[in-house]
Amino acid sequence: MSTYRARTSLALCVVCLASVLIGCTFGTDQSAEALLNENLGGDTTAFATNRNAFSHSARNLTREQRRTFEVGDSFFEQNWVSAPASTDARDGLGPTFNAQSCSSCHVLDGRAKPPAHQGDPERGLLLRLSVPNSEHGGEPESVPNYGFQLQDRALNGVEPEGAFDVLYIEVPGQFADGEPFTLLQPQYVIRDLAFGDFPPDVMVSPRIAPAIIGMGLLEAIETSDLLGLADPDDVDADGISGRVNMVWDDHHQRAVVGRFGWKANVATLMQQSMDAFLEDIGITSDLRPVENCPEGQAHCSSTPNGGTPEMPTERAEKLLLYVRAIAVPAMRNTDDPTVRNGAAQFISAGCASCHVPTFKTGSSDIEALSHQTIHPFTDLLLHDMGPGLADYRPDQSASGTEWRTPPLWGLGLLEVVNGHTRLLHDGRARNFTEAILWHGGEARESRDAFINMSKEERDALIAFLRAL
Repeated sequence: MSTYRARTSLALCVVCLASVLIGCTFGTDQSAEALLNENLGGDTTAFATNRNAFSHSARNLTREQRRTFEVGDSFFEQNWVSAPASTDARDGLGPTFNAQSCSSCHVLDGRAKPPAHQGDPERGLLLRLSVPNSEHGGEPESVPNYGFQLQDRALNGVEPEGAFDVLYIEVPGQFADGEPFTLLQPQYVIRDLAFGDFPPDVMVSPRIAPAIIGMGLLEAIETSDLLGLADPDDVDADGISGRVNMVWDDHHQRAVVGRFGWKANVATLMQQSMDAFLEDIGITSDLRPVENCPEGQAHCSSTPNGGTPEMPTERAEKLLLYVRAIAVPAMRNTDDPTVRNGAAQFISAGCASCHVPTFKTGSSDIEALSHQTIHPFTDLLLHDMGPGLADYRPDQSASGTEWRTPPLWGLGLLEVVNGHTRLLHDGRARNFTEAILWHGGEARESRDAFINMSKEERDALIAFLRAL
Protein backbone atom coordinates (compact mmCIF):
# COMPACT_ATOMS: atom_id res chain seq x y z
CA MET A 1 0.00 0.00 0.00
CA SER A 2 1.40 3.35 -1.01
CA THR A 3 0.61 6.22 1.32
CA TYR A 4 1.21 9.93 1.27
CA ARG A 5 0.74 12.41 4.09
CA ALA A 6 -0.19 15.82 2.76
CA ARG A 7 1.83 18.79 3.98
CA THR A 8 -0.01 20.90 6.54
CA SER A 9 1.05 23.73 8.81
CA LEU A 10 0.26 23.37 12.48
CA ALA A 11 -0.97 26.76 13.66
CA LEU A 12 0.59 28.04 16.83
CA CYS A 13 -1.67 28.20 19.85
CA VAL A 14 -3.65 31.40 19.62
CA VAL A 15 -2.62 33.78 22.38
CA CYS A 16 -4.40 36.79 23.78
CA LEU A 17 -3.11 39.95 22.13
CA ALA A 18 -4.01 43.57 22.67
CA SER A 19 -7.14 44.59 20.80
CA VAL A 20 -6.01 46.63 17.79
CA LEU A 21 -8.94 47.04 15.45
CA ILE A 22 -8.32 47.16 11.73
CA GLY A 23 -9.69 50.00 9.63
CA CYS A 24 -13.15 49.25 8.34
CA THR A 25 -13.40 50.11 4.66
CA PHE A 26 -17.16 49.84 4.78
CA GLY A 27 -17.71 49.69 8.54
CA THR A 28 -16.90 53.39 8.92
CA ASP A 29 -19.55 54.25 6.33
CA GLN A 30 -22.27 51.89 7.52
CA SER A 31 -23.97 51.59 10.86
CA ALA A 32 -24.90 48.28 12.44
CA GLU A 33 -28.46 49.12 11.40
CA ALA A 34 -27.46 48.78 7.74
CA LEU A 35 -26.41 45.15 8.36
CA LEU A 36 -29.86 44.18 9.62
CA ASN A 37 -31.82 43.76 6.39
CA GLU A 38 -33.97 40.67 6.05
CA ASN A 39 -33.94 40.86 2.23
CA LEU A 40 -30.42 39.45 1.84
CA GLY A 41 -31.07 38.61 -1.80
CA GLY A 42 -33.09 41.71 -2.63
CA ASP A 43 -36.36 40.92 -4.40
CA THR A 44 -35.18 37.33 -4.98
CA THR A 45 -35.16 36.56 -1.23
CA ALA A 46 -37.05 33.45 -0.07
CA PHE A 47 -38.72 33.47 3.33
CA ALA A 48 -38.12 29.88 4.43
CA THR A 49 -36.49 28.48 7.55
CA ASN A 50 -37.06 24.74 7.17
CA ARG A 51 -34.81 21.98 5.82
CA ASN A 52 -35.52 23.10 2.25
CA ALA A 53 -34.54 26.71 2.93
CA PHE A 54 -31.69 26.56 0.37
CA SER A 55 -33.77 24.98 -2.41
CA HIS A 56 -36.28 27.67 -3.41
CA SER A 57 -36.20 29.57 -6.66
CA ALA A 58 -35.82 33.34 -6.73
CA ARG A 59 -39.32 34.52 -5.89
CA ASN A 60 -39.45 37.01 -8.80
CA LEU A 61 -38.80 34.51 -11.62
CA THR A 62 -41.29 34.28 -14.48
CA ARG A 63 -43.57 31.25 -14.73
CA GLU A 64 -41.54 29.89 -17.66
CA GLN A 65 -38.29 30.33 -15.75
CA ARG A 66 -39.77 28.45 -12.81
CA ARG A 67 -40.53 25.50 -15.11
CA THR A 68 -36.96 25.55 -16.42
CA PHE A 69 -35.74 25.82 -12.81
CA GLU A 70 -37.54 22.57 -11.96
CA VAL A 71 -36.02 20.78 -14.96
CA GLY A 72 -32.56 22.03 -13.99
CA ASP A 73 -33.22 20.83 -10.45
CA SER A 74 -33.79 17.30 -11.76
CA PHE A 75 -30.38 17.30 -13.46
CA PHE A 76 -28.85 18.52 -10.20
CA GLU A 77 -30.59 15.99 -7.96
CA GLN A 78 -30.74 12.71 -9.86
CA ASN A 79 -27.94 10.17 -10.01
CA TRP A 80 -26.04 9.57 -13.22
CA VAL A 81 -25.51 5.96 -14.27
CA SER A 82 -22.92 4.10 -16.31
CA ALA A 83 -23.27 3.88 -20.08
CA PRO A 84 -24.88 2.39 -22.04
CA ALA A 85 -28.24 2.58 -20.23
CA SER A 86 -31.92 2.94 -21.09
CA THR A 87 -31.88 6.34 -19.35
CA ASP A 88 -29.71 7.83 -22.09
CA ALA A 89 -30.27 11.38 -20.82
CA ARG A 90 -28.42 10.48 -17.64
CA ASP A 91 -25.83 7.90 -18.59
CA GLY A 92 -22.09 8.41 -18.85
CA LEU A 93 -21.08 8.35 -15.18
CA GLY A 94 -17.33 8.11 -14.65
CA PRO A 95 -15.25 6.14 -15.55
CA THR A 96 -13.65 7.57 -12.39
CA PHE A 97 -15.55 9.99 -10.19
CA ASN A 98 -16.13 11.37 -6.70
CA ALA A 99 -19.94 11.49 -6.66
CA GLN A 100 -22.93 10.34 -8.72
CA SER A 101 -24.86 13.61 -8.65
CA CYS A 102 -24.43 17.27 -7.77
CA SER A 103 -26.66 16.77 -4.74
CA SER A 104 -24.38 14.00 -3.43
CA CYS A 105 -22.08 16.79 -2.25
CA HIS A 106 -24.40 19.82 -2.19
CA VAL A 107 -27.12 18.06 -0.18
CA LEU A 108 -30.34 20.11 -0.36
CA ASP A 109 -28.21 22.73 -2.18
CA GLY A 110 -26.25 23.15 1.04
CA ARG A 111 -22.81 22.52 2.39
CA ALA A 112 -20.92 19.26 2.82
CA LYS A 113 -18.98 18.15 5.89
CA PRO A 114 -15.73 16.19 6.12
CA PRO A 115 -15.85 12.42 6.69
CA ALA A 116 -16.09 11.43 10.34
CA HIS A 117 -14.04 8.24 9.98
CA GLN A 118 -12.42 5.90 7.46
CA GLY A 119 -15.07 4.48 5.20
CA ASP A 120 -17.59 7.22 6.00
CA PRO A 121 -19.86 7.41 2.91
CA GLU A 122 -20.18 11.19 3.35
CA ARG A 123 -19.46 12.94 0.04
CA GLY A 124 -18.38 16.50 -0.46
CA LEU A 125 -14.72 16.74 0.55
CA LEU A 126 -12.24 16.15 -2.26
CA LEU A 127 -8.53 16.65 -2.84
CA ARG A 128 -7.18 18.88 -5.60
CA LEU A 129 -3.76 17.85 -6.89
CA SER A 130 -0.98 19.50 -8.87
CA VAL A 131 2.78 19.79 -9.27
CA PRO A 132 4.76 23.01 -9.83
CA ASN A 133 5.66 24.08 -13.34
CA SER A 134 8.75 26.27 -13.25
CA GLU A 135 8.49 27.02 -16.99
CA HIS A 136 5.21 28.92 -16.59
CA GLY A 137 5.77 31.15 -13.58
CA GLY A 138 4.97 28.41 -11.10
CA GLU A 139 1.45 27.82 -12.44
CA PRO A 140 0.60 24.27 -11.31
CA GLU A 141 0.15 21.43 -13.77
CA SER A 142 -1.54 18.06 -13.47
CA VAL A 143 -0.02 15.17 -11.55
CA PRO A 144 1.22 12.38 -13.86
CA ASN A 145 -1.26 9.47 -13.97
CA TYR A 146 -3.71 11.31 -11.69
CA GLY A 147 -4.63 14.69 -13.15
CA PHE A 148 -5.87 17.61 -11.01
CA GLN A 149 -8.16 15.75 -8.60
CA LEU A 150 -8.05 12.46 -6.71
CA GLN A 151 -10.91 10.27 -7.94
CA ASP A 152 -11.80 7.85 -5.14
CA ARG A 153 -14.62 5.99 -6.94
CA ALA A 154 -14.88 4.20 -10.27
CA LEU A 155 -17.12 2.01 -12.40
CA ASN A 156 -16.83 -1.77 -12.32
CA GLY A 157 -13.68 -2.83 -14.13
CA VAL A 158 -12.00 0.55 -13.59
CA GLU A 159 -9.65 1.22 -10.69
CA PRO A 160 -10.30 4.16 -8.36
CA GLU A 161 -7.23 6.37 -8.22
CA GLY A 162 -6.94 6.14 -4.46
CA ALA A 163 -8.50 7.05 -1.14
CA PHE A 164 -7.75 9.33 1.78
CA ASP A 165 -8.41 9.68 5.50
CA VAL A 166 -8.59 12.81 7.63
CA LEU A 167 -6.83 12.93 10.99
CA TYR A 168 -6.98 15.83 13.43
CA ILE A 169 -4.49 17.34 15.87
CA GLU A 170 -5.95 19.37 18.73
CA VAL A 171 -4.67 22.95 19.02
CA PRO A 172 -5.48 24.57 22.41
CA GLY A 173 -5.93 28.25 23.14
CA GLN A 174 -7.91 30.63 25.32
CA PHE A 175 -9.84 33.87 25.14
CA ALA A 176 -8.69 37.00 26.99
CA ASP A 177 -11.19 36.28 29.76
CA GLY A 178 -9.63 32.86 30.34
CA GLU A 179 -12.26 30.68 28.64
CA PRO A 180 -10.41 27.84 26.85
CA PHE A 181 -11.01 26.58 23.34
CA THR A 182 -9.63 23.83 21.09
CA LEU A 183 -9.17 23.96 17.33
CA LEU A 184 -8.75 20.96 15.03
CA GLN A 185 -5.77 20.97 12.63
CA PRO A 186 -6.44 18.43 9.84
CA GLN A 187 -3.90 16.10 8.27
CA TYR A 188 -4.64 14.07 5.13
CA VAL A 189 -3.32 10.56 4.65
CA ILE A 190 -3.61 9.40 1.04
CA ARG A 191 -3.64 5.62 0.57
CA ASP A 192 -4.31 2.85 -1.95
CA LEU A 193 -2.83 4.76 -4.89
CA ALA A 194 -3.52 2.69 -8.01
CA PHE A 195 -1.11 4.26 -10.48
CA GLY A 196 2.12 4.72 -8.57
CA ASP A 197 3.31 7.09 -5.88
CA PHE A 198 2.86 10.81 -6.21
CA PRO A 199 5.91 12.89 -7.15
CA PRO A 200 7.73 14.30 -4.09
CA ASP A 201 6.70 17.87 -5.01
CA VAL A 202 2.98 17.10 -5.29
CA MET A 203 0.67 19.78 -3.87
CA VAL A 204 -2.58 18.69 -2.21
CA SER A 205 -5.49 20.96 -1.35
CA PRO A 206 -8.71 19.78 0.35
CA ARG A 207 -11.92 21.48 -0.83
CA ILE A 208 -15.37 21.11 0.73
CA ALA A 209 -18.55 21.58 -1.29
CA PRO A 210 -20.16 24.92 -0.28
CA ALA A 211 -23.82 25.94 -0.28
CA ILE A 212 -24.87 27.24 -3.70
CA ILE A 213 -27.47 29.86 -2.79
CA GLY A 214 -27.35 33.27 -4.50
CA MET A 215 -24.74 32.27 -7.06
CA GLY A 216 -26.41 34.13 -9.93
CA LEU A 217 -26.52 37.30 -7.84
CA LEU A 218 -22.78 37.05 -7.18
CA GLU A 219 -22.21 36.55 -10.90
CA ALA A 220 -24.22 39.72 -11.59
CA ILE A 221 -22.08 42.00 -9.38
CA GLU A 222 -20.32 44.54 -11.58
CA THR A 223 -16.65 43.81 -12.24
CA SER A 224 -15.89 47.48 -11.63
CA ASP A 225 -17.22 47.16 -8.07
CA LEU A 226 -14.86 44.28 -7.32
CA LEU A 227 -11.91 46.10 -8.86
CA GLY A 228 -12.82 49.15 -6.80
CA LEU A 229 -12.56 47.11 -3.59
CA ALA A 230 -9.21 45.57 -4.49
CA ASP A 231 -6.18 47.09 -2.77
CA PRO A 232 -3.29 44.74 -3.59
CA ASP A 233 -0.63 47.16 -2.33
CA ASP A 234 -2.61 48.22 0.77
CA VAL A 235 -2.48 51.84 -0.33
CA ASP A 236 -4.83 52.88 2.47
CA ALA A 237 -2.60 51.13 5.04
CA ASP A 238 -5.51 49.39 6.76
CA GLY A 239 -3.84 45.97 6.74
CA ILE A 240 -6.29 44.63 4.13
CA SER A 241 -4.89 44.02 0.65
CA GLY A 242 -7.55 42.12 -1.26
CA ARG A 243 -6.72 41.08 -4.81
CA VAL A 244 -8.75 39.87 -7.77
CA ASN A 245 -7.78 36.54 -9.29
CA MET A 246 -7.61 37.11 -13.06
CA VAL A 247 -8.62 33.81 -14.69
CA TRP A 248 -9.37 32.55 -18.18
CA ASP A 249 -12.99 32.48 -19.34
CA ASP A 250 -13.07 29.44 -21.65
CA HIS A 251 -16.44 30.35 -23.15
CA HIS A 252 -15.60 33.95 -24.11
CA GLN A 253 -11.87 33.28 -24.56
CA ARG A 254 -10.62 36.15 -22.44
CA ALA A 255 -9.15 36.90 -19.01
CA VAL A 256 -11.74 38.03 -16.47
CA VAL A 257 -12.07 38.51 -12.72
CA GLY A 258 -12.57 35.15 -10.99
CA ARG A 259 -15.54 34.93 -8.64
CA PHE A 260 -16.18 31.26 -7.89
CA GLY A 261 -14.29 28.48 -6.16
CA TRP A 262 -12.45 28.68 -2.85
CA LYS A 263 -9.66 30.67 -4.48
CA ALA A 264 -11.81 32.67 -6.92
CA ASN A 265 -10.19 30.52 -9.59
CA VAL A 266 -13.23 30.13 -11.88
CA ALA A 267 -14.66 32.80 -14.16
CA THR A 268 -18.32 31.89 -14.62
CA LEU A 269 -21.01 29.61 -13.25
CA MET A 270 -21.16 27.75 -16.55
CA GLN A 271 -17.45 26.96 -16.29
CA GLN A 272 -17.77 26.10 -12.59
CA SER A 273 -20.69 23.75 -13.28
CA MET A 274 -19.15 21.99 -16.27
CA ASP A 275 -15.80 21.62 -14.47
CA ALA A 276 -17.65 19.95 -11.59
CA PHE A 277 -19.56 17.63 -13.91
CA LEU A 278 -16.32 16.47 -15.51
CA GLU A 279 -14.05 16.29 -12.47
CA ASP A 280 -16.56 15.19 -9.82
CA ILE A 281 -18.99 13.01 -11.81
CA GLY A 282 -17.13 12.23 -15.04
CA ILE A 283 -19.70 13.84 -17.37
CA THR A 284 -18.47 15.58 -20.52
CA SER A 285 -20.01 18.73 -22.03
CA ASP A 286 -19.43 21.04 -24.97
CA LEU A 287 -17.22 23.15 -22.71
CA ARG A 288 -15.37 20.09 -21.33
CA PRO A 289 -15.61 17.47 -24.13
CA VAL A 290 -12.68 15.17 -23.19
CA GLU A 291 -13.17 12.32 -20.71
CA ASN A 292 -11.26 12.68 -17.44
CA CYS A 293 -8.79 9.84 -18.10
CA PRO A 294 -5.18 10.81 -17.36
CA GLU A 295 -2.47 9.09 -19.36
CA GLY A 296 -1.60 5.76 -17.80
CA GLN A 297 -5.20 4.78 -16.93
CA ALA A 298 -5.90 2.35 -19.77
CA HIS A 299 -9.15 0.89 -18.43
CA CYS A 300 -10.55 4.36 -17.93
CA SER A 301 -9.92 5.31 -21.55
CA SER A 302 -11.56 2.16 -22.95
CA THR A 303 -14.84 2.46 -21.01
CA PRO A 304 -18.04 3.21 -23.01
CA ASN A 305 -19.34 6.76 -22.72
CA GLY A 306 -22.82 8.23 -22.74
CA GLY A 307 -22.48 10.19 -25.98
CA THR A 308 -20.44 13.12 -27.17
CA PRO A 309 -21.00 15.17 -25.16
CA GLU A 310 -22.80 13.47 -22.32
CA MET A 311 -24.29 16.80 -21.17
CA PRO A 312 -25.50 18.67 -24.31
CA THR A 313 -25.64 22.45 -24.17
CA GLU A 314 -29.45 22.54 -23.96
CA ARG A 315 -29.41 20.49 -20.74
CA ALA A 316 -26.42 22.40 -19.40
CA GLU A 317 -28.29 25.69 -19.82
CA LYS A 318 -31.29 24.37 -17.87
CA LEU A 319 -28.97 23.20 -15.11
CA LEU A 320 -27.24 26.58 -15.19
CA LEU A 321 -30.50 28.51 -14.75
CA TYR A 322 -31.21 26.36 -11.70
CA VAL A 323 -27.82 27.08 -10.13
CA ARG A 324 -28.05 30.79 -10.89
CA ALA A 325 -31.61 31.26 -9.65
CA ILE A 326 -31.54 29.51 -6.25
CA ALA A 327 -32.81 32.06 -3.76
CA VAL A 328 -31.06 33.33 -0.66
CA PRO A 329 -33.14 32.85 2.51
CA ALA A 330 -34.09 35.94 4.49
CA MET A 331 -32.21 37.17 7.52
CA ARG A 332 -34.00 36.46 10.78
CA ASN A 333 -34.34 38.05 14.23
CA THR A 334 -33.32 41.50 13.03
CA ASP A 335 -35.11 43.14 15.99
CA ASP A 336 -33.42 40.95 18.60
CA PRO A 337 -31.23 43.17 20.82
CA THR A 338 -28.49 40.53 20.96
CA VAL A 339 -28.39 40.23 17.18
CA ARG A 340 -28.26 44.01 16.87
CA ASN A 341 -25.39 44.11 19.35
CA GLY A 342 -23.68 41.39 17.31
CA ALA A 343 -23.92 43.52 14.17
CA ALA A 344 -22.13 46.31 16.03
CA GLN A 345 -19.41 43.85 17.14
CA PHE A 346 -19.09 42.64 13.52
CA ILE A 347 -18.29 46.19 12.44
CA SER A 348 -16.06 47.08 15.39
CA ALA A 349 -13.90 43.98 14.86
CA GLY A 350 -13.34 44.94 11.22
CA CYS A 351 -15.15 41.92 9.78
CA ALA A 352 -16.95 44.12 7.23
CA SER A 353 -13.63 45.06 5.61
CA CYS A 354 -13.60 41.72 3.78
CA HIS A 355 -17.12 40.44 4.41
CA VAL A 356 -18.54 43.47 2.62
CA PRO A 357 -22.24 43.65 3.48
CA THR A 358 -23.88 45.27 0.46
CA PHE A 359 -23.70 45.37 -3.34
CA LYS A 360 -26.05 46.30 -6.12
CA THR A 361 -26.06 43.87 -9.03
CA GLY A 362 -25.74 44.98 -12.63
CA SER A 363 -27.62 43.62 -15.62
CA SER A 364 -28.26 39.88 -15.92
CA ASP A 365 -29.89 37.89 -18.69
CA ILE A 366 -32.12 36.59 -15.89
CA GLU A 367 -34.01 39.81 -15.29
CA ALA A 368 -34.97 38.77 -11.77
CA LEU A 369 -31.30 39.06 -10.76
CA SER A 370 -30.73 42.50 -12.32
CA HIS A 371 -30.27 45.69 -10.29
CA GLN A 372 -30.88 44.04 -6.93
CA THR A 373 -29.55 45.44 -3.66
CA ILE A 374 -28.07 42.37 -2.00
CA HIS A 375 -26.23 41.59 1.23
CA PRO A 376 -23.82 38.67 0.64
CA PHE A 377 -21.11 39.70 3.14
CA THR A 378 -18.20 39.05 0.79
CA ASP A 379 -15.91 41.04 -1.47
CA LEU A 380 -15.12 37.99 -3.68
CA LEU A 381 -11.44 38.96 -3.40
CA LEU A 382 -8.37 36.98 -2.43
CA HIS A 383 -6.88 37.59 1.00
CA ASP A 384 -3.79 36.16 2.65
CA MET A 385 -5.19 34.19 5.59
CA GLY A 386 -1.84 33.22 7.06
CA PRO A 387 -0.05 29.89 7.53
CA GLY A 388 -2.75 28.29 9.69
CA LEU A 389 -5.17 27.95 6.76
CA ALA A 390 -2.57 27.69 4.01
CA ASP A 391 -2.65 24.81 1.52
CA TYR A 392 0.55 26.05 -0.19
CA ARG A 393 -1.01 25.24 -3.58
CA PRO A 394 -1.24 28.17 -6.03
CA ASP A 395 -4.37 28.38 -8.17
CA GLN A 396 -4.27 30.74 -11.15
CA SER A 397 -2.81 33.90 -9.58
CA ALA A 398 -3.92 32.95 -6.04
CA SER A 399 -1.03 32.03 -3.77
CA GLY A 400 -0.87 29.10 -1.40
CA THR A 401 -1.94 31.28 1.54
CA GLU A 402 -4.76 33.18 -0.18
CA TRP A 403 -8.47 32.37 -0.13
CA ARG A 404 -11.53 34.10 -1.52
CA THR A 405 -13.78 35.70 1.10
CA PRO A 406 -16.78 33.34 1.33
CA PRO A 407 -20.32 34.80 1.45
CA LEU A 408 -22.00 34.62 4.85
CA TRP A 409 -25.64 34.76 3.77
CA GLY A 410 -27.57 31.65 4.79
CA LEU A 411 -24.90 30.73 7.34
CA GLY A 412 -27.33 30.49 10.23
CA LEU A 413 -29.53 27.93 8.48
CA LEU A 414 -26.71 25.48 7.77
CA GLU A 415 -27.52 23.31 10.78
CA VAL A 416 -31.23 23.23 9.89
CA VAL A 417 -30.57 22.26 6.26
CA ASN A 418 -27.51 20.03 6.56
CA GLY A 419 -27.43 19.01 10.21
CA HIS A 420 -23.96 20.38 10.98
CA THR A 421 -21.98 23.61 11.33
CA ARG A 422 -18.64 22.58 9.76
CA LEU A 423 -16.99 25.62 8.16
CA LEU A 424 -13.93 26.85 6.21
CA HIS A 425 -12.53 25.43 2.97
CA ASP A 426 -11.93 21.97 4.44
CA GLY A 427 -14.62 21.82 7.12
CA ARG A 428 -12.11 21.84 9.98
CA ALA A 429 -14.06 24.42 12.02
CA ARG A 430 -16.84 22.77 14.01
CA ASN A 431 -18.75 26.00 14.59
CA PHE A 432 -18.73 29.76 13.97
CA THR A 433 -16.37 30.47 16.85
CA GLU A 434 -13.70 28.10 15.57
CA ALA A 435 -14.01 29.52 12.06
CA ILE A 436 -13.24 33.01 13.40
CA LEU A 437 -10.32 31.72 15.48
CA TRP A 438 -8.68 30.18 12.41
CA HIS A 439 -8.48 33.61 10.75
CA GLY A 440 -4.90 34.81 10.36
CA GLY A 441 -2.87 36.93 7.97
CA GLU A 442 -4.91 39.95 6.91
CA ALA A 443 -7.71 38.88 9.26
CA ARG A 444 -5.45 38.40 12.29
CA GLU A 445 -6.41 41.67 13.96
CA SER A 446 -10.11 40.93 13.59
CA ARG A 447 -9.50 37.52 15.14
CA ASP A 448 -7.58 39.13 18.00
CA ALA A 449 -10.40 41.61 18.54
CA PHE A 450 -12.76 38.63 18.87
CA ILE A 451 -10.41 36.95 21.35
CA ASN A 452 -10.37 40.11 23.46
CA MET A 453 -14.14 40.56 23.52
CA SER A 454 -16.14 39.73 26.60
CA LYS A 455 -18.19 36.54 26.46
CA GLU A 456 -21.34 38.64 26.06
CA GLU A 457 -19.85 40.40 23.04
CA ARG A 458 -18.64 37.14 21.51
CA ASP A 459 -22.03 35.53 21.97
CA ALA A 460 -23.69 38.55 20.38
CA LEU A 461 -21.43 38.34 17.32
CA ILE A 462 -22.21 34.64 16.93
CA ALA A 463 -25.94 35.41 17.31
CA PHE A 464 -25.62 37.89 14.44
CA LEU A 465 -23.98 35.24 12.23
CA ARG A 466 -26.71 32.76 13.14
CA ALA A 467 -29.31 35.29 12.01
CA LEU A 468 -27.84 35.56 8.52
